[in-house]
Amino acid sequence: MHQSKYGLNPSVFTVAELRAHIGQEVGCASWLTISQEMIDTFANLTNDHQYIHVNQRRAMTETSYGGTIVHGFLTLSMLTQMLMSAAPTIKGASTSINYGFDKIRFLTPVPSGSAIRGRFTLAAVEERVPSELTVRYETTLEIRDNDRPALFADWLVRLYLR
Repeated sequence: MHQSKYGLNPSVFTVAELRAHIGQEVGCASWLTISQEMIDTFANLTNDHQYIHVNQRRAMTETSYGGTIVHGFLTLSMLTQMLMSAAPTIKGASTSINYGFDKIRFLTPVPSGSAIRGRFTLAAVEERVPSELTVRYETTLEIRDNDRPALFADWLVRLYLR
């Protein structure tokens, strides 16, 4: 294990070692509790003040959720810190960027105050040119004490090698 600026990563892989792990889970993040304060801050930043996220009373009486729920895009935005803290670092990579998603599905609402964590399965490693890789993660965002995940995403990350 080594410490990175993003947290404690379980291992450092060479590109060959990374490829050897295709089809395997390569990271499971720590649980992160999403508070109503985080939801309200996200609502203010995105100007998404839909009552199901920010009005506890209305959400309790007008929905079947039992209270406010986390914005789907807030849960999605938490994936970056989770991947950086849980997945292996790639030896020789100077930069990694979010390259996008091929598929995102919001499967289960996340109640305010719930804990979530990301699980990352390495699906593919593609070399674009000798100094660039595209890494595909099958990403599942779990909700503590819930059998159904909050979301599933095919996530693409671009790595630039030194």
